[in-house]
Amino acid sequence: MTTIALVGAGRGLGAAIARTFGKEGFDIALLSRSQDRVDALAAELTAEGFTARGYAANVRDPKSLVTALDRAGQDLGPIEVLTYSPLPQKEFLRPVLETTVDDLAGAVEFSIYGPVTAAHQVLQGMRFLGRGSILFINGGSGARPNPNVAGTSIAFAGESAYARMLHDTLAGEGIQVGQLIIPGAITPGHATHGPDVLAGKLWHLHTHPDEFRVYAEPMPE
Repeated sequence: MTTIALVGAGRGLGAAIARTFGKEGFDIALLSRSQDRVDALAAELTAEGFTARGYAANVRDPKSLVTALDRAGQDLGPIEVLTYSPLPQKEFLRPVLETTVDDLAGAVEFSIYGPVTAAHQVLQGMRFLGRGSILFINGGSGARPNPNVAGTSIAFAGESAYARMLHDTLAGEGIQVGQLIIPGAITPGHATHGPDVLAGKLWHLHTHPDEFRVYAEPMPE
């Protein structure tokens, strides 16, 4: 049995991803800053018949992220799929003329150092398996910079570049690296932005390694 590890797991999109991949036979590792939150979600998923466990990790603390992913792999089995979708913090969402170096430092830790740490931790196991997926989830500023949310726009650009380089480099090894762009809010029951719909798009990315980026909805040029 192999595992999907969700970095930034919550009761909306994270829970939908867990159920979508769990139905396909994956064990589920849930990572977030709150141990109580992921334990509660893991208990809910376990009651539904899935194998799920929660792990506390702060994506701005590389050591805690590495430790959590290592424990998940030991407890549940090799990590075959990693999703990265923690919710950006408010200080990253300032207009460009108000954004300071300190604001950018936090955003870079969150959206560049965190993804690099997580991907580096799981890649050796995926390469040993000869398969796997690393799936990045970003807002609309991941595809088009938005001066109203300068920190995430700058950091998401770095995350997107890293993801694209991984996609191109690992394509010949059976490892998929893809990105889902979600412009606007995730809304339960919505035709394009509902958690279940978005989880289905991530499953599509996992099973279509020729594709790099998909959108919740088209973004105008």
